Amino acid sequence: MPQSTVRRYSDEFEYRLVVDSEEIDEMDHVNNLQYLRWTLRAAVAHSSHVGWTPDRYRDAGFGFIVRSHHIKYRVPAVLNDSVVIKTWIESLEKVSSVRRYLILRESDQTQLATAETNWVFVNLKTLELTRILDDIKTAFRPNVS
Repeated sequence: MPQSTVRRYSDEFEYRLVVDSEEIDEMDHVNNLQYLRWTLRAAVAHSSHVGWTPDRYRDAGFGFIVRSHHIKYRVPAVLNDSVVIKTWIESLEKVSSVRRYLILRESDQTQLATAETNWVFVNLKTLELTRILDDIKTAFRPNVS
């Protein structure tokens, strides 16, 4: 997935990790499910970075849940690889958002995978779709200098 020339809704955020032995499968590379876990961790870290921690969402009574994921695997990650996940919100609509991810091996910037998650915003008690709070929209807006 080439980087978009369309203006992104949020600034890019980087999440770093080192591949652990528990993430390796019988083929001696990172199991595909780990990429999904990594993208979710990166999304939570980005949200927390702009002030919307899991506790803050719970306290507000609202949150994002996944509608769909798409991951395109390119090159496998292996034990002890340092990985950087670049993530950003591509678009933010009334009740949904699209988040993209670029997953790289840090040492040589090899693209390991690309991913996209479609999120919807819900009332945590009823799970009904609801408008994304203005405070959240503001928190993710790009910093313009």
